[in-house]
Amino acid sequence: MTQVSAPLLISPIVLVTDGACPGNGTADARGGWAAILSDTHGHEIVLTGGETPSTNNRMELTAALEGLAAAPAGADIELVTDSTYVANAISQGWLDGWQRRGWRTAAKQPVANRELWERMLREIGRHQRVRTTLVKGHAGHDANERADQLAQHAALDDYGPAARGMHPSGTGSDPIDQQLGFSFGADRGPNTTT
Repeated sequence: MTQVSAPLLISPIVLVTDGACPGNGTADARGGWAAILSDTHGHEIVLTGGETPSTNNRMELTAALEGLAAAPAGADIELVTDSTYVANAISQGWLDGWQRRGWRTAAKQPVANRELWERMLREIGRHQRVRTTLVKGHAGHDANERADQLAQHAALDDYGPAARGMHPSGTGSDPIDQQLGFSFGADRGPNTTT
């Protein structure tokens, strides 16, 4: 994994996330996720990673988790996602209901990805506020489209179970950013060290 010295983000922070999982629902499904954090001062951090095997819901959730974990404690965060799974669990009280019912759904079934949702509660608790904005996927939202492309690319990398990676995108010199047509000023991206 590449160690990244990232810029200090200043609240409020916009966190745009996406997950991808070609072959979703199969034993060899490859998952990828991306989280793009930015503040009003032009600082940006881009993270990607993945796991095999995985599911699309795990990757959507992992993208949000990794982004929240990368944000400084006490931040005011707008989480932009195209995942109704993530957005509704946070904004419509699903998490609270699952906890009250002993991590069971309204249909009395065990909550899928419980370990990730428990971590989500801890990450949300670190911040002043986390509010979700649900966007339609593949509908021209530039940041969501970028996160989707990064997640799709990450799904092609060789990850084992629950692997994480910090992708030093945002510098404009990264091959995937160049391939996708993204370019940023030198002060916007993290510095990479090994």
